[in-house]
Amino acid sequence: MNKKNLFTAGVLAGALLSGPSAYADEPRQDYLSRFSSKVSQGFFNTTTGFIEVPKNIINISHDQNIFVGFTWGLLRGAVHAVSRSLVGVGELITSPIPTDDYITPPYVWDRFSEDTRYFGAHYPGFWTTYGPLDDGDD
Repeated sequence: MNKKNLFTAGVLAGALLSGPSAYADEPRQDYLSRFSSKVSQGFFNTTTGFIEVPKNIINISHDQNIFVGFTWGLLRGAVHAVSRSLVGVGELITSPIPTDDYITPPYVWDRFSEDTRYFGAHYPGFWTTYGPLDDGDD
């Protein structure tokens, strides 16, 4: 090997060996577990998005009253049902790309009394509510 190829191989080997130490503090998940998690979240969010309707009716009825639950909860649940289904399709399409969760809680049945958030943002009208059995941890 000439000196240029040897130097290039040494630089590439050094870059590969020094990479993992930058993420030493973060819990590591391998690619396959993140991929399978994202595929399952995408599949179940696409197929069970309609559960957002009764979820929002129950949660808003619990926080306000039954009339507000059946009006605002129905409307808000329908919007969240469509949104969760679309996010599920997006998760299925982008499953080979490792990214953070698009939706919290990741499944509709997780932390049922918690309001749904998208991309970690708290928008007006989509504030997070924690129920008596939820501790609020992601």
